[in-house]
Amino acid sequence: MRIFARCATAVCVALCAMHATQAQPVKVGAGSYYASPKAGDEPPPLAPYRTEAMLKQAAPTNQWYSTLIFNPKPEALFAHPLTVKTTPAGLELALPSKQVVPTDFLENEIHYPHRDALVISPVAFEPGPAKLARATDWAIDIAMDHGADQMQVTVAHGSPYAHITLSRGDVRIKLPAPGERIGTPTDARVLALRVGTKPYAIFGPSGVKWEQLSSTEWVGRLPPGAGYLSAAALPDERPESLALLTRHAYAFLQDTRVEWHFDPASSKVETTFTAKTCVMEGPDNGPLLGLYPHQWFGNASLEGKLGPSYDSIRGKIRLLAASQFKIERTYHGILPYWPGLKDGPGVTELSELLKVDFRKRRELIPLRENNDDWRVSEYWQGKGFTRTTGLAAVAEQQGDLAMRDQLLQLVKERMEWWFGGTGRSYFHYNKGLGTLVGYPDEFFSVKEMNDHHFHWFYWIRAAAEITLRDPAWGAKDKWGGMVDMIVADIATAQRGRSDFPFLRPFDPYSGFSMASGVGLYDFGNGQESTSEAIGAWASLILWGEATGNRELRDLGIYLYTTEIDAVSHYWFDIHGQVFPPEYKNVEASWVFGGRYAHKTWWTDEPRQTKGINLLPVTTFSTYLGSDPAYVKRNVGTLKAETDSYNAIGKFPPNRPPKDIWQDVFAKYLALADPQAALAQWDRHGSVEVGDTRTHALHWMLSLQEMGTPDFSTTADTTLYSVFKRPDGRKTYVAFNASKSPITVKFSDGKTLTVAPGALGKM
Repeated sequence: MRIFARCATAVCVALCAMHATQAQPVKVGAGSYYASPKAGDEPPPLAPYRTEAMLKQAAPTNQWYSTLIFNPKPEALFAHPLTVKTTPAGLELALPSKQVVPTDFLENEIHYPHRDALVISPVAFEPGPAKLARATDWAIDIAMDHGADQMQVTVAHGSPYAHITLSRGDVRIKLPAPGERIGTPTDARVLALRVGTKPYAIFGPSGVKWEQLSSTEWVGRLPPGAGYLSAAALPDERPESLALLTRHAYAFLQDTRVEWHFDPASSKVETTFTAKTCVMEGPDNGPLLGLYPHQWFGNASLEGKLGPSYDSIRGKIRLLAASQFKIERTYHGILPYWPGLKDGPGVTELSELLKVDFRKRRELIPLRENNDDWRVSEYWQGKGFTRTTGLAAVAEQQGDLAMRDQLLQLVKERMEWWFGGTGRSYFHYNKGLGTLVGYPDEFFSVKEMNDHHFHWFYWIRAAAEITLRDPAWGAKDKWGGMVDMIVADIATAQRGRSDFPFLRPFDPYSGFSMASGVGLYDFGNGQESTSEAIGAWASLILWGEATGNRELRDLGIYLYTTEIDAVSHYWFDIHGQVFPPEYKNVEASWVFGGRYAHKTWWTDEPRQTKGINLLPVTTFSTYLGSDPAYVKRNVGTLKAETDSYNAIGKFPPNRPPKDIWQDVFAKYLALADPQAALAQWDRHGSVEVGDTRTHALHWMLSLQEMGTPDFSTTADTTLYSVFKRPDGRKTYVAFNASKSPITVKFSDGKTLTVAPGALGKM
């Protein structure tokens, strides 16, 4: 043991020395990244379970199927309505159903676990280890080859089918319980079974012969040269539903693609989903797509076109027999910051707080190179950037440009130090995975590729704030090149690239992002802090405007509007289409492929559980006020939830302040009732580390003066917001990131001329 330990230590020293030798900076403008980690820092994980063709592309981390590429024994994939899992025995396929799981805090979680699955396997050979063979925008191919023998499975979000091809031999279907054949066997290709209470169907090729070996096992004798079949769950046992799935069962998915278009004149985003198929036999009836609530709810273009539905963790998944459908959403604008407040109640207090926060400016961003404090990881550093630039914006709008300049200089110094990479804080580009990571990291952002969009949100926004005022700083030959790499890590719009994957954390079909990079969980991938994800997409809009990159701006608007819509359904259930009666909370904070719950990774404490999907409340957060009644209802449950939590008494060793994040809740409430928010605000109370007391008060006073967000009025520019007072009077605000004056036209007929690089208000 001692000899082994000494040898292991020697190897470790050698590896560290090798890393130290190899860690050479690669210049990008005025900044740099490292092609390998520095001594003592671990690289990102390998993703070996990909076919040769997929290994030539950047690894698609943070997706609903990412468990496949990292794990020799991958977890179940929650494709919706199906779940599938690859095992040595074959492909498991199931239709999950609802489970209500009580918690210690008198609440319920909702689970749709992968269980009681059919197992589909070749008879002539054993399946091999699963590898990702292809990934399109919402479908994947899984290779389960064994030597020269091939088994391939295609599964997709929303699809009721798993399409399977075998290079030779017959197919075996093992049931989790005795099955009963259902339906009228008019089509010999179809094996329809009831297993427990759930109906399934297997669609074989012409000439297939289905043989029942036992009450739980069937074999399909496939004719030579026709090694294909589709396995599906049925929405119900009606003959017309079986006929519908039979018609489309032989249209195997070949490509799925999402495209977006933003029209500035109407402030509308149109998203088009297109599926291409290969017809294995019979007429070309096209694909059968399953649409989530955020796709079909309120979508007039689908009127009268939707068929039967499946119960799912996301609510009803409704079937559409079409190769394409579209969604139109309205973009309601964002602003980099809000106007100043010159008089009125609270302005004196605002001035006092601004001076206090400015005196403490060195505490906003830790600047010591050898500081081992937790805030110097790339996440907490980014939080420091946000609170500092937010404070700078208030100083600027209150007329103190010298204060603004000092605060922005702090952000520049620290960001440039990271981008320079001369100390322990630096960036590493990993070619094998196709990612940019920062050291020191936090929350396994390197080891497990977690949370990149959360972290880079703060960095991209801060860089945009600087560049709006100092365009030279954000030029590609200065510091903008490094910012562009951060952007590319989470928002590459091109598919199949080798340097970065397509939209790393974003799931175009589910409509929201996913936080886990490697997919460790038996309930699939998911997300917690939606507000930071949405902030990431808003930061793309701002960076695109600051640098004149319209393609990036439009991408940001697509991502921003789409994730807002998805979050309104699956986290807040504003439209009442998702949460069942058994779910007692107003919102979910955890949403996974097969589970949602009211908790966080680190605590069950209600204030943090609610606040994680709100923070940081910035000028990007006006979307949270789209339903004022919901805002009041959400905040209104906080006391009862906190009382229940306190009564249970299961507290962490270091209990947080009783009023933790009181600024977050006051700012959130201000979107519905600014006066009530100011009444509950405590200038001496707890403040979330991404904010300052000054910015919190400025936010609430601004909403009191301008009114709450008005979602009935749009503009023909990118950076704008409209507010409405209780008496009906509106406030129009727009920012001009260009070098020439612009005249903004609002949808209600108002116009506003804005000078270059300035904020206009009317």
